[in-house]
Amino acid sequence: MSCTAFVSLASGGWCRSCRTIHALPLEPAREACLSLMSLLQAHRRIDFHLPLAMADPWCSLDPLFGEAGGKMFGVLCCRDEEGKRVVLRAFSGQFNGLWSVDGWVEPLVDVGALAALTKEPEQIIKKLGTELALLPEGSDGYRQLCRTRKALSRQLMHAIHDLYWLRNFRGERLPLSAVFLGSGAPPSGTGDCCGPKLLQHAVRNGLRPEGLAEFYWGADSASGAKRHGQLYPACAERCGKILGFQLCGLT
Repeated sequence: MSCTAFVSLASGGWCRSCRTIHALPLEPAREACLSLMSLLQAHRRIDFHLPLAMADPWCSLDPLFGEAGGKMFGVLCCRDEEGKRVVLRAFSGQFNGLWSVDGWVEPLVDVGALAALTKEPEQIIKKLGTELALLPEGSDGYRQLCRTRKALSRQLMHAIHDLYWLRNFRGERLPLSAVFLGSGAPPSGTGDCCGPKLLQHAVRNGLRPEGLAEFYWGADSASGAKRHGQLYPACAERCGKILGFQLCGLT
């Protein structure tokens, strides 16, 4: 890949306060990104810091090459207050059901609070789905249950978004719903991608980011939009709507 292509993989977004785009280049993180790829290739698990005898089966990369497909990984290169280089790593969303794995940055959301919030509503929504399957499609009862389930799902998503709070380098802290640019509610999964997780960790720990690199690992996506081992910028539909806020204040 050419240097020009690397420049095009800069990740960022529009900042409402500054009325400009804040972004991080890929190039300062390229070497660390390729190093992480090599570790994944060699160990085929994400807990590669542990001896094989202590490896967690849930940290295996094998499922990423199955029907479920691959996952995005990211690297953020930073400097601490003394100027020492620090490399952060992240995976998007959960990894085989795991929110947290040693050596990888934590999620934005409080996992315990999320589990407590979603347990009962998800059970109700699942029950409604079972009842829908027993009704004739298009009947009055079917349509009413559809409306009820849709309303409950929308309420749950709003409640989930209220658990996500973002920080930036200006010292601001706002809820996801206030940060997200564009009409409507943030799409499901907003805030769970690599970029937001990495930047939130950097802000919390007084680190100064220099470069961000993300890549896809595993079976190619069904659409072909994501291919194994390829570098990609942070997604526009989710990350592009919040990274501008997160990067604000980083000169």
